[in-house]
Amino acid sequence: FILQLHSNSDKGDGSVKYILTGEGAGTIFIIDDTTGDIHSTKSLDREQKTHYVLHAQAIDRRTNKPLEPESEFIIKVQDINDNAPKFTDGPYIVTVPEMSEMGTSVLQVTATDADDPTYGNSARVVYSILQGQPYFSVDPKTGVIRTALHNMDREAREHYSVVIQAKDMAGQVGGLSGSTTVNITLTDVNDNPPRFPQKHYQLYVPESAQVGSAVGKIKANDADTGSNADMKYTIINGDGSGVFSISTDKETREGILSLKKPLNYEKKRSYTLNIEGANTHLDFRFSHLGPFKDVTMLKVIVGDVDEPPLFTMPSYVMEVYENAKIGTPVGTVTAHDPDAANSLVRYFIDHNTEEDRYFTIDASTGTIKTAKIFDREETPWYNITVAASEIDNPGLVSHVPVGVRILDVNDNPPELARDYDVVVCENTKPGQVIQTITATDKDNSANGARFHFSLDEGLSLNPNFTLRNNEDNTASILTRRRRYSRTTQDIYYLPVLISDGGMPPLSSSSTLTIRVCACERDGRVRTCHAEAFLSSAGLSTGALIAILLCIVILLAIVVLFITLRRSKKEPLIISEEDVRENVVTYDDEGGGEEDTEAFDITALRNPSAAEELKYRRDVRPEVKPLSRHHPSSSLDSIDVQEFLNQRLAEADLDPSVPPYDSLQTYAYEGHRSEAGSISSLDSATTHSDQDYNYLGDWGPEFKKLAELYGEIEPERTT
Repeated sequence: FILQLHSNSDKGDGSVKYILTGEGAGTIFIIDDTTGDIHSTKSLDREQKTHYVLHAQAIDRRTNKPLEPESEFIIKVQDINDNAPKFTDGPYIVTVPEMSEMGTSVLQVTATDADDPTYGNSARVVYSILQGQPYFSVDPKTGVIRTALHNMDREAREHYSVVIQAKDMAGQVGGLSGSTTVNITLTDVNDNPPRFPQKHYQLYVPESAQVGSAVGKIKANDADTGSNADMKYTIINGDGSGVFSISTDKETREGILSLKKPLNYEKKRSYTLNIEGANTHLDFRFSHLGPFKDVTMLKVIVGDVDEPPLFTMPSYVMEVYENAKIGTPVGTVTAHDPDAANSLVRYFIDHNTEEDRYFTIDASTGTIKTAKIFDREETPWYNITVAASEIDNPGLVSHVPVGVRILDVNDNPPELARDYDVVVCENTKPGQVIQTITATDKDNSANGARFHFSLDEGLSLNPNFTLRNNEDNTASILTRRRRYSRTTQDIYYLPVLISDGGMPPLSSSSTLTIRVCACERDGRVRTCHAEAFLSSAGLSTGALIAILLCIVILLAIVVLFITLRRSKKEPLIISEEDVRENVVTYDDEGGGEEDTEAFDITALRNPSAAEELKYRRDVRPEVKPLSRHHPSSSLDSIDVQEFLNQRLAEADLDPSVPPYDSLQTYAYEGHRSEAGSISSLDSATTHSDQDYNYLGDWGPEFKKLAELYGEIEPERTT
């Protein structure tokens, strides 16, 4: 039961009906419509809903008309302590440095209570520690956890589990409580110095240990962790500080002892080392616990080992002259047994490479000799490997590199540095330098770096060219004439003698080929002998061959045509019948001047040659013609026209030949004119006062013509 509604209109006769509406009406709250009693049907939870708003009204049961206006009322849910405190963030993990002062704050925990903090003590929480004493404490009101002891040592205990309780009702009896766990870890600080487990150590190292190799390890213990345990090892004193070195392995924090110099049992059999291990990261708050380093003594004992022979030098360099005879001594290597036994040593060469086969060695003395004749210009240096072993123990072998330098002798004459293409211009002047030559020598600078050039003294004086030694390993070729002509001689040969400065000096002879070329005024080469035809025409060799082939084919066709034409010619047919009754047709124009078979025209060329009558050679005469004789005196005075008329009359009166027309040419010019010849063929022999210097202004195309007719002296700049 919660409450009862009552209306002044209610007479108790049941005519009034009560109606309830609002939050939870009909579900959480129900009403008796006759009496107006309101009851709850289920438990109420303040933490879910703190109050409900309802509306009540009284109506007439018969008419359902309201008897009074609707009334509003609020039902508030009163809180009771039904919720225990809770730690929403637990469990907790936290760290605190070791050796912290008492009361150092570690963590603050907070618990929440869902009850109404404004009503009673249901939500008033008090903190207490259930587990973790006497190391830690908690503030009852704030929940701050603090250290409760001085100098908590991580090395003694590192992890702690603390249980904190929160209780409502201000901690009174009957209050509800909740708890959480706080895991506390002490972090490390450098509060422990390193310590060697022993004050004295002993180490055995064989004398065969290689330089740079690790021969032992040593370690100092440090209770700290991480960077607080890092340390560095050093050798602070002792007679072995120059023979051994120590380094620190950062992973294992061990000291690695290494060998700096080779050990020799026969010279020193033990060493003493003082090794120090010290922390690298110091915390000055704990310097009073200190010093944070430790020292121990290490004794190194050297073990005796049978060692291979030892050479007196780590490497050898020897020299021998080239062209030396086979068996010439080059040098000697020496090795000895470093052990106390001092066994005899045997020498040999490892024939692993081709160079090792060029030398031999005396097994007892170690003397190296040549096995071939060397040429420095081919190979100036050889590298071989000599081995030495003990006779008593051949398995122990040591090696040493030997370099052999081949010394030079003057065995190569000098020669021209290259094939020179020497060109001289046609219009050059005497004393001009047309080429500078140099020489090379395969020998080194001590045997032939100085060259001397000269002309062959055994030959006669060269009228065309001379040579000048420049005293700087070069020579200049100079001209001795004013002009050179390609048409007269287009190539000259000049023998040159070259000698070096070696002992004894060597020399060689070379021949320079000098071409004569046409050049421009500035000295540029325009053309040389046969190249002129090709360059002027602008035709290649292939084009010239094609043109010549076409000309040959045309000549062959012409010859073939002439041959066929002559073979078709037939002699004149002289029929036995009366020529007057037959018309003979033929296609013959005569041979012209060059036809000497059909007619003899010598008489026509010179009237004085017609002393006697000459018959035609193409017709056989049957009747002798009338003979006519003229005195020689009359022939000299006969006129040409009269002579032709006579020949025409003879032809008309000759009965032995048929009448036909013949085309004849007469090359008779007549008597020489008294005026003389007007031809220009002989004009070259006469002297003319014409000035042809203006041809030099016409350009390079008329240069040759200007040189022929003018007096221009072409110049050439070298």
